[in-house]
Amino acid sequence: MSNILIIKHGSLGDLIQANGAFKDIKNFYKNRKVFLLTTEPYSIFMSECPYLDGVIIDKRLPRWNLFYLNNLKKKLLRYDISKVFDLQNSSRTKFYRGFIIKNTEWSSAETSLEPDQKKSDFDRYPVLDRMEIQLKKSGVKTEYTKNVDLDWAIIDISRLLKQYTNNEYILLFPFCSIKHQNKKWPYFKELISELKKDFKNKYPILLAPGPKEIEEANKLNGKVVLDDKKSVNIKTLVSLINKAKFIIANDTGPAHIASHLDRKGLALFGSHTTANKVSIENFNFKAISVQNLEDLTVETVLNEIKSKLN
Repeated sequence: MSNILIIKHGSLGDLIQANGAFKDIKNFYKNRKVFLLTTEPYSIFMSECPYLDGVIIDKRLPRWNLFYLNNLKKKLLRYDISKVFDLQNSSRTKFYRGFIIKNTEWSSAETSLEPDQKKSDFDRYPVLDRMEIQLKKSGVKTEYTKNVDLDWAIIDISRLLKQYTNNEYILLFPFCSIKHQNKKWPYFKELISELKKDFKNKYPILLAPGPKEIEEANKLNGKVVLDDKKSVNIKTLVSLINKAKFIIANDTGPAHIASHLDRKGLALFGSHTTANKVSIENFNFKAISVQNLEDLTVETVLNEIKSKLN
């Protein structure tokens, strides 16, 4: 029997947001295998997702690397793919449709447009709305696309928590990728100092850095959570967020995890995008949006935290 391919390359936040769509697609195609084409950093995490039957790694090498593209094409042919759900909707995946996965039924943003609708207009919709429309156009019932279930990614972290805190804790994510420095609020160190003054020992301030963020985290005067001197894995990260009393983050993957776990917290947004477009706000998890993140004061963020915790 033929199989289903979902394309979602990442980042972490993108994959977290797509988990509901993965579940809806798997529920619709109960008798078929569903595979995910994604990048290597998230392959182990996504291979444990119960809504997927397997993960295929795409190195996303340059398109002029015909040797790699032909090998990827041969690999995908072995999976007997009958339908592709392109949830990445990038120029690369559009290229794949014409070069690598030809003559296969394809679901994408472009196949979801209404008559006379432009893709640029469609792309203005919130990300979860776009996924919901795309799946519905293929006849897929969308019970979970906008109601992401991350229970599968939560594990027992009691051992780690005993190492770093015996109390409820505030969890901060002051980091962002090197290529998206415009997402970074510059006053986390000052915020940590103020939180310690206000809450004393009531809420330890924890940081959970990625592998390239440990050095930066050590300069911020919070408790840096590591597992055997290494960054925690993604399931541990999800579980740390799930147990936190409050989360403050830039617009990054951990913020999306906190949102879909419906934890109390704040995401800090500059002008790079809007909270509405990335579908990040819900009842407990909110956003502060400003034109320039450098103009967002510690006092403003601190007052918002205290209003939610008191």
